[in-house]
Amino acid sequence: MLADLVKKNRSYRRFHEDVTVEETTLRELVALTRHCASAANLQPLKYILSCDRETNALIFENLAWAGYLKDWSGPEQGQRPSAYIVVLGDTRVTKSFGCDHGIACQTMLLGAVERGLGGCMLGAVKRKALREALDIPAHLEILLVLALGKPRETVVIDDVGPGGDIKYWRDAHDVHHVPKRSLDELIVRCFPGTPS
Repeated sequence: MLADLVKKNRSYRRFHEDVTVEETTLRELVALTRHCASAANLQPLKYILSCDRETNALIFENLAWAGYLKDWSGPEQGQRPSAYIVVLGDTRVTKSFGCDHGIACQTMLLGAVERGLGGCMLGAVKRKALREALDIPAHLEILLVLALGKPRETVVIDDVGPGGDIKYWRDAHDVHHVPKRSLDELIVRCFPGTPS
């Protein structure tokens, strides 16, 4: 059921690094994006697939992890992603990618969850250094990076408390907590005579 996939699709940042993700799995995830919506049907997204240790290491060193966790610099050796998908925008097709990459990444993450995997969508990327490390052509803009693997952490959803703090955090048992706003807070009522 879609609701179950969405609820299981958390931003996992620690993985069983020894559990491999095959290139065929990455190709299957990218294949899902071929059926996604794309502004003006331009389909400008391209992808770099990585599931080997050397390329994974190059990608890992050019990412920033979990900005709210100030005392954590990212997953340690053995807990790093087994695979990555670098999402690129082909500027020869268009200069504006709108929300295409968000739609594609969410689709791939849901596909990963369906396969017993998990991931994290990373926008905090050292783009210049990653471009050089992977020798990415200038016409391909680095949009996002998906980190993928077998999750090695528990992520739970909490209600946003009375203070309104939405920062995620880890408890004494290393469980990752993510506060989410209530449904009533998300829905805006804008009808004449109705208070919003």
